[in-house]
Amino acid sequence: MLLMLAEPGMPLDRAVSFRRSVAGAESNVAQGLARLGHWARWIGRVGDDPAGEAVLRELRADGVDVSGAEMDPQAPTGLLLRDSHAQRVIDVQYYRAGSAASLLSPDQIRLEMLEGARVVHVTGITPMLSEPAAQATWALIERARQVGAAVSFDPNVRRKLGSEHEWIRTVGPLLREADLVIAGEDELELLLGGGAEETSKALLTMGRARTVVVKRRDHSSAALSRDGECTQEPFDVPVCDPVGAGDAFAAGWLSAWLRGQKAEVALAEAACVAALVVQAPGDTDGLPTAHTRDRALAGFLEGADSVHR
Repeated sequence: MLLMLAEPGMPLDRAVSFRRSVAGAESNVAQGLARLGHWARWIGRVGDDPAGEAVLRELRADGVDVSGAEMDPQAPTGLLLRDSHAQRVIDVQYYRAGSAASLLSPDQIRLEMLEGARVVHVTGITPMLSEPAAQATWALIERARQVGAAVSFDPNVRRKLGSEHEWIRTVGPLLREADLVIAGEDELELLLGGGAEETSKALLTMGRARTVVVKRRDHSSAALSRDGECTQEPFDVPVCDPVGAGDAFAAGWLSAWLRGQKAEVALAEAACVAALVVQAPGDTDGLPTAHTRDRALAGFLEGADSVHR
């Protein structure tokens, strides 16, 4: 989507200045991975309009391959309006009913788009956009299996997209299809109807999951696998804008996973990337390069004894 971000600290109904950017859970992760030095392709739909041109241009500028994206001459690019504040709840307004993204269908998910991919990342937002988009999500998972890619899944629950029952019915089953699950504690409780630790262990024993990464309410995180569990405390940083932290965390985790890092290293890198993003406005402004991540992580770990929240 095109993101219009209100001037810092101003509520939407009073803001007169807005900054244009790009937003979208999956594209945020793609940008994060590209900046960290990985090849990343984004598959999606935008309108054949100035907003769509801006979205694709920004993704290309970060090194994201958009050859799998389509521009729709009939439907508009989705729009997101939001404000930015460190202490109060962020006001987010979505305008994507009837957007090009909501018209994603299985026909767009072609096998050649996934060839060479080691991991395919998807969130629960896409299947909640429309029935064809839900079918496209299942087609994507099937194609990922065909090319031998792991499936990474983040529920990314957005309650404005549907009721709890709709999220449970549409997104809950996808958790059982993922090789890598990255989810909030509250999301696991909602979608699977139990405590986060209990549901994580159930996914490891009854689903396909190799690893379940849980983002806890206190901002700590845990990675559970059949080999054991490790945890990571958050890094104490000044928060400018908390939106985008989850996608940054996912990008940090997947980068470490792709490089064969151990779970404890992956959690630390994920926490580091998230900590850098929340210090900047917008969803992607703070996404680091690998060099920036490594320098920041070394600094965070050096002062780890004094970290608190």
